[in-house]
Amino acid sequence: MARFADMFAAIGTGARLEIMRLLLAAHPGGMIAGEIQDELDMPASTLSHHLDKLKNEGLAVVKRESTCLRYTANAESLRELLRFLYAECCTRSSAVDPGRIVHIGK
Repeated sequence: MARFADMFAAIGTGARLEIMRLLLAAHPGGMIAGEIQDELDMPASTLSHHLDKLKNEGLAVVKRESTCLRYTANAESLRELLRFLYAECCTRSSAVDPGRIVHIGK
């Protein structure tokens, strides 16, 4: 449970939530740190801090490409987080009707 609390804390700021949104939109290829910086108009040191937090909590993965760092969303960690939420709100209790949050269709 502590792991999930740490993951929620990592995405609990507007900046990191926005970074995750960008990484998910760019999935599976991800984004170079400079692309994220340009998109968010954020100082490099601030961005680095946020990316490190996401990486340390397993929400983002980083790979070096020559002189650049490419970040991708860690889809498996996000699946685990969503499974945790689903189990707590939709299975153990009837707080949320899963049919009202997931709609797959034309």
